[in-house]
Amino acid sequence: MDITESQARVAEAMRDLVHRTTDFDPLELLHDLTAHVAALLPVAGAGVTVLDELERVEYATASDERCRHLEQVQIELDEGPCLEATRTGLALPVSSLTGPPALRWPRFARNARRVGITAVAAVPLRSPAVTIGALNLMLSDQDSDTAPDGPQMRIAQALADATASCFGHRQEARDQASVTEQLTIALDSRLVIEQAKGVLSERLKVPVDEAFQRLRRHARARQQKLTALATEIAQGAIPTELAHS
Repeated sequence: MDITESQARVAEAMRDLVHRTTDFDPLELLHDLTAHVAALLPVAGAGVTVLDELERVEYATASDERCRHLEQVQIELDEGPCLEATRTGLALPVSSLTGPPALRWPRFARNARRVGITAVAAVPLRSPAVTIGALNLMLSDQDSDTAPDGPQMRIAQALADATASCFGHRQEARDQASVTEQLTIALDSRLVIEQAKGVLSERLKVPVDEAFQRLRRHARARQQKLTALATEIAQGAIPTELAHS
């Protein structure tokens, strides 16, 4: 059987998501998931929402600032596809945010259309023990003719499953309490990374998305945990190489 370039890229993404050390950075893993999905599937971007220790839906990360904003909007409105998929643990097929379908989440739909997102989809993020959140796909008008089909949604689910399996790949992480602890680390790390993005954006005079890409490239090039680097930057210690990366 001939293997296509796209099939090889999916296999490489799967390997990247599961090939983690036992002390992996949970938030970095979730962001890598959104980055792979945005690169492999015909979507405008992707985000991840998770359940915290109190069973509340929280935004974890996103592939870009627009998706991050829309994830946060849903949390604030307590309305939207990300919350629904996280709470039910069920996949959500591509759903329009225009016309009658938009009545499902009217306030979120208005906010999404305002920034150019016209459809959404989602798949559950499932660990071996429990559903821990959802992977959310955002589509724009430009994606309307190439929206993810059945096989592509299966790829999204497979990538989400591979990611979630990392939260239970150690024996002691197979119970829900341990998975919740790892998600709490991810949510705490998110705050530090948001601070670091803001510091870099201001100091380097670049957009926030570009600041985050520089942050990720620098951490990966030096095999440093993303959260550790973000903590240094948030405290004012900015590597000189970042200004030219």
